[in-house]
Amino acid sequence: MEPTPEQSPHHAYPDHWEADVVLRDGGTARIRPITTDDAERLVSFYEQVSDESKYYRFFAPYPRLSARDVHRFTHHDYVDRVGLAVTIGGEFIATVRYDRIDGQGRPASAPADEAEVAFLVQDAHQGRGVASALLEHIAAVARERGIRRFAAEVLPANNKMIKVFRDAGFTQQRSFEDGSVHLTLDLEPTAESLAVQRAREQRAEARSVQRLLAPGSVAVIGVGRAPGGVGRSVLRNLLGSGFTGRAYAVNTSFDAGTGTVEGVPAHRSVSEIGEQVDLAVVAVPADRVPAVVADCGESGVQGLVVLSAGYAERGAEGRERQRELVRQARSYGMRIIGPNAFGIINTAPEVRLNASLAPESPKAGRIGLFTQSGAIGIAVLAGLHRRSAGLSAFISAGNRADVSGNDFLQYWYEDPGTDVALLYLESLGNPRKFTRLARRTAAVKPVVVVKGARHSGTNPPGHAVPVSRIPDATVSALMRQAGVIRVDTVTEMVDVGVLLAGQPLPDGPRVAILGNSESLGLLTYDACLAEGLRPRPPRDLTTVASPQDFRNALAEALADRTCDAVIVTAIPWVGEDGEAETGDGEVLAAALREAAVTGPAKPVAVVHVEMGGLAQALAAATSTAAPPAHRPSGPGPQAPSAAPGAPGGSAAGTPAPAASDGPAGAPGAPAPSTTRAPGHPAASPGRAPAAEGAPSPGRAPVSEAAPSTGRPAPDAGRIPAYPAAERAVRALAEAVKYAQWRRQAATPGKVPEFLDDTIDEHGTAALIGRLLGPDPDPRGRPLTHDEACELLAGYGIAVRPALPAPDPEAAVAAAGQLGYPVALKTTAPHLRHRADLGGVRLDLAGENALRRAYDELTDLLGTPAELRPVVQAMAPRGVDTVVRASIDAAAGAVLSFGLAGAPSELLGDTAHRLVPATDRDAAELIRSIKAAPVLFGWRGSAPADTAALEELLLRVSRLVDDHPEVVSAALEPVVVATHGLTVLGASVRLAPPPARSDLGPRRLPSY
Repeated sequence: MEPTPEQSPHHAYPDHWEADVVLRDGGTARIRPITTDDAERLVSFYEQVSDESKYYRFFAPYPRLSARDVHRFTHHDYVDRVGLAVTIGGEFIATVRYDRIDGQGRPASAPADEAEVAFLVQDAHQGRGVASALLEHIAAVARERGIRRFAAEVLPANNKMIKVFRDAGFTQQRSFEDGSVHLTLDLEPTAESLAVQRAREQRAEARSVQRLLAPGSVAVIGVGRAPGGVGRSVLRNLLGSGFTGRAYAVNTSFDAGTGTVEGVPAHRSVSEIGEQVDLAVVAVPADRVPAVVADCGESGVQGLVVLSAGYAERGAEGRERQRELVRQARSYGMRIIGPNAFGIINTAPEVRLNASLAPESPKAGRIGLFTQSGAIGIAVLAGLHRRSAGLSAFISAGNRADVSGNDFLQYWYEDPGTDVALLYLESLGNPRKFTRLARRTAAVKPVVVVKGARHSGTNPPGHAVPVSRIPDATVSALMRQAGVIRVDTVTEMVDVGVLLAGQPLPDGPRVAILGNSESLGLLTYDACLAEGLRPRPPRDLTTVASPQDFRNALAEALADRTCDAVIVTAIPWVGEDGEAETGDGEVLAAALREAAVTGPAKPVAVVHVEMGGLAQALAAATSTAAPPAHRPSGPGPQAPSAAPGAPGGSAAGTPAPAASDGPAGAPGAPAPSTTRAPGHPAASPGRAPAAEGAPSPGRAPVSEAAPSTGRPAPDAGRIPAYPAAERAVRALAEAVKYAQWRRQAATPGKVPEFLDDTIDEHGTAALIGRLLGPDPDPRGRPLTHDEACELLAGYGIAVRPALPAPDPEAAVAAAGQLGYPVALKTTAPHLRHRADLGGVRLDLAGENALRRAYDELTDLLGTPAELRPVVQAMAPRGVDTVVRASIDAAAGAVLSFGLAGAPSELLGDTAHRLVPATDRDAAELIRSIKAAPVLFGWRGSAPADTAALEELLLRVSRLVDDHPEVVSAALEPVVVATHGLTVLGASVRLAPPPARSDLGPRRLPSY
């Protein structure tokens, strides 16, 4: 909205305060500043507020607003007087206003830093979290305008408003004065206020997804009058899935007398239906979608699945059409999957929703699948179907202009029906938020990601999101830091997913290999070594081994305390007539399942070659063995109270269920699960989880059972089968690394307190302010050598002095000042750190050697003016390393480490972690590069002082975390000796800090 002439030209309408938010019940609303054009909206809004709410707002009966009131509440200067409104469908549902006051409570201007705040929420929308969202936004506005405290007067009976203030997490004071509660809130964000904000965000976004996946009624818009077409196909798929709710067919071209289509009521618009419609599937041409959205919005539809194409994938015009689609839908409180979507599926028996173009719903299972590509979604569905693996939900979001993978991570985090989350992503709209949500979700269940468009440097057509310039290798490292299992192909994603969905997590990398083929066993052994596992020598059961021999060998391997996982290899038996017998797969599967279900809980995978029926029989997980009275987790005295922290693992003492794909209660179907994955919040969508702490994997006991969800656990206990050893081993290796991350995440690292004593945060901030100046260049500026050294010194990072040597005499004088031996090096950009080009001369013990080196350098490489030589005192011998930190506007600050020279520059052997880094991150950063043995005494050399290196990494991390104006810093080389280290070179660049998308009040992204 544009400001009117009545408003101050010095404070134009602040459109950056506009935001779309998700409310507690999953609906959306828009928050924006109030303008002078809102007088009629304000009056209409006030007329719909109850007398009681008006009394709570004004402390007296106040039936209507006077003209003076309306003028006061709609005219703001956006500095000392600010009003925000929450709108749905363009109409106000809530307002908030602050007025700056002085110490005596009188109207004031800056530098007064306190304001009086008051809220009013329409009664019909109370309880939706509207006031909480408004408080977040008005507090952010106030901080921007230099206000540090809010004062509020609340009647004691107004418990809802008191609770809004109390639960916000801000530091506050309360007192009772003159019959009202006086509240003072310190607006500086706290750890508690941030935790409250993120918990509310999680509940709201999870609830918005739950409304899409579990509708009570669905209207398919665009159903053709004749068979065929997208709309008709979706309707048939919806009905074919056994959808438990009401379904409607909608098409403006239906004749007035059209009663039903495909057996469901037919209507010409949603408004004609006359009943609540929760979800609308839109399958009409793009130019007709706005009218459909308006019809749905006016009829109270909660969410849309837009299959229609013709949006951002078609260029600039389509991108603007997509933005308008999102704006229109959100204005009515609706969320969108799509456009250009393939659809959504929910296999929960109480829903059975297939609102997609997939002709058949997948089997019910424990895997959640999100894709940004319909074609990839089809491929993954087919792959899971071939493996007899089931899904809890499937979402193909197309251009994902609104609902994204982040929303589904919020939902799956607490969904008791999903144990493994699979995501195919082609772009990350909010990488900071993704890593935060992925880390939290991965602490309770695996998150497996395939990232498409890794090397293109651009987003795929239709994905109107910011482009991150971070290399793919860095993205992969940051995902793994967050606990995400990053794989390269959708085949690997399926391989890993089926293993994690049906098997417990391994306690370590030790693998037993057994089977009836020596060659296949050796291939498996080699694959284990290549993936960093620790395989035992393969056990050859010979080709005459019977299913009973397999059973006994597997039971023995599972009982072995030196084994963490088992891979079984199998080839067809050769009969007496020399022909391969491939029909005994079912018998072998039964034998393997019997051993697995009765033995200690360890992951088992099968590699088979042309074994008829084996893979299908293993996936069926229908045991013919009598369930044991107790399934121990391993020999020895420490018998935990639960199975390992595998998705879907059952509590100790409870046999693994025999899974079937029939409805609960059907013959052969398992009883509803009464256990949960370790640490997994037992909550229905929309309810806050008990805690965000990271539970330990593997043997972590389950202290309490979750209530039954009514959904069977059809994947639990299934043994995954693979047609190649490499695929099975790679999946197992990912499970091993994930389990190790879970164990470490249970006790997160810390930032050592000793850093505080040697860091001058305020002094460094003042220095940065002086270096940037009052009007900094948005592009920033590199610091000189002396400026960089001064800035780094504020964080306890000493750079060895380097004195300029524009001529031989200056070089000799510098050496005399520093003391021999010295190094002579060039600082020209094309020669910096290039010892291989002769630009560095070391161990110059005296004046003659220095003069000779100076002459050689200038004769070989150029004039002193070109080379910019410097003299530096020699550092103790050690390992040359490089430490860097940089800020990506989308992903955030990244800390990087590698060995200097060829290892990092040529081979890309560099490790990365997100800032702020903990002591554990620093230790892992050093050890995760391939050349790490060089630092730890490789080939008999003296180990480097890695403790000093870890401290340096923490100091650099702290610097860029405390001061986002430090957009890049590079320490190169850092020579790490046996005792201590020396920073020989440093470069720093300052710039105004980039805007962060993960801070501030909750808001939906707008691209």
